[in-house]
Amino acid sequence: MNELPAWRAAALGALQGLGEFLPISSSGHLIVVPWLLGWPDQSLAFDVALHLGTLAAVVYAFAGDWVRLFRGFFSGLATGRPFGNPEGRMLGLLALASVPGAVAGLLLDDWAETVFRSPALVGVTMAVMGGVLWMADRRAAGPSTDAAGEAVSLRDALLIGCAQALALVPGVSRSGATISAALFLGHRREAAARFSFLLATPITFGAAALKVPAILQGGDWTAVLVGMVSAALVGLAAIRLLLRYVRTRDYLPFVWYRFAFAALTLGAVLVRAGGRG
Repeated sequence: MNELPAWRAAALGALQGLGEFLPISSSGHLIVVPWLLGWPDQSLAFDVALHLGTLAAVVYAFAGDWVRLFRGFFSGLATGRPFGNPEGRMLGLLALASVPGAVAGLLLDDWAETVFRSPALVGVTMAVMGGVLWMADRRAAGPSTDAAGEAVSLRDALLIGCAQALALVPGVSRSGATISAALFLGHRREAAARFSFLLATPITFGAAALKVPAILQGGDWTAVLVGMVSAALVGLAAIRLLLRYVRTRDYLPFVWYRFAFAALTLGAVLVRAGGRG
């Protein structure tokens, strides 16, 4: 793991905290921003360490929800029907929705560390997913397909889980993909964000667990701890901000931000390619 000054680790942690929960792609920012500023490329292991910070944020923010879900599951388990109540059923759906992302992560892990770490790819995916989020948000402006706007079906969980798997490609955004999928399926903006945040917990935990050996071998503990704390604090603020914001507003500002970031990134790619020519 490359040694990083504490201030740079804090800045990267802030990028992770914002990008993980706002639909703007944390991985895309962690690739492009250091590249634009001429910083040495931090390792993927350091990026995963930052995910531990955002994992702490989402667990803290939704601790009450997780206690309620597990309590419902075990209550149902005692009667032989672990998924017989809404809480146990939701826990099962979250587990099911995590499977596509876990499989994709195991199959494409090497690509994530090499081929996918490309500013040009990030620029393209930021723009494409900006368009997807825009269309999904327009869909949300219409009537919900379910009365409560919050009921998640088995089909919904599988489709949202498949959308999460796409986030292995930097620039797609895990929250952006899952929120867009939920909006297309007719869920309300706040309900889509809440399900996305709950779904972040198992997939982030699994990814971090696989990379723990690499993190432990890194040795640059000051940078790791500073980055993790920064990611946790900023991530918690981002969760609360987005949930409060989408109760009365749309996702359009994030769409325009994605388009602007894509234009900046692709423009820089072209300029640097021309300079080398």
